[in-house]
Amino acid sequence: MRKWGILVSIFYALILLGLIVPGFALLAERFSGWANYFQTLREAYGAGVVWVPVGIFISSQVLLLFLSVDTSQRRLKPRAHVLVSCSVAAVLTALLTAAAIWSIGFAAGGTAFGRTYFPRDATILGFCGALWLLWAILFYLYLRDSSAAVTWLISWLLKGSVLELLIAVPCHVIVRRRAECSAPIVTSFGIATGVAIMLLSFGPSVLFLYKKRLDAYAPPPSG
Repeated sequence: MRKWGILVSIFYALILLGLIVPGFALLAERFSGWANYFQTLREAYGAGVVWVPVGIFISSQVLLLFLSVDTSQRRLKPRAHVLVSCSVAAVLTALLTAAAIWSIGFAAGGTAFGRTYFPRDATILGFCGALWLLWAILFYLYLRDSSAAVTWLISWLLKGSVLELLIAVPCHVIVRRRAECSAPIVTSFGIATGVAIMLLSFGPSVLFLYKKRLDAYAPPPSG
C-alpha cells in the first residue's frame, strides 16, 4: 500500500503541474495566441507565488495518503494522529474558503475589493493563516474522539471543493465580462484550487476504500 501511495502522489504531482497550472494560466488571461500563452506559462512556472499552493497541495496529498494507508498509526496516540490530520485538512479548507470569499468579493466589487481589503501581501497571508487556525480548531474539537477522522475529512474536502467551484466558476464568468486585470487571476486561482483539492481527495479515498476491502478478508491461518 505504501508503494501505491507513492505512485498516486507522483501521478497527482504530474497532473497538478501538467494540467492545473497550465489551466490556471489559460483562465487568468485572455487567449491571444500560443506564443503569448507559452510566455505566460513560463512566467507562471517561474513565479514563487505559484509554487506555494502547489507545494501545499502535493505535501497535503502525501500526508493524507500515508495517514490513511499506514496501518502502524493504530499504535500511535489517537490525539497526535487527529491533530496532524486536522492541520492538513484545515490548510486545504482555508484555501477553499479564501478562494470562495475572494471570488465573491471581486465579482461584486471588482479590483476595488482587493485594494480595499487586501492591500498588502501580509494581509493576504494573515487572512489565510486565521482561516487555517479557525478550521484546525473546529476540526480538532469535532474529531478528537473519532476513529475515522481521515475518512470524514476527505469526504468534506471533496464536498467543499465542489461547493467552492460552484462559487468560483460563475464569479469568473462575471469578472471576464469586465475590463479588469487582477480579478480574473483571483477567480482563476479559485477554479484551479477547487479542481486541485477535488483531485487530491480522490487519491486517499480510493486507497482507503482499497485498504478497507483488504481488511475485510480473513487473516491467513497461523502455523
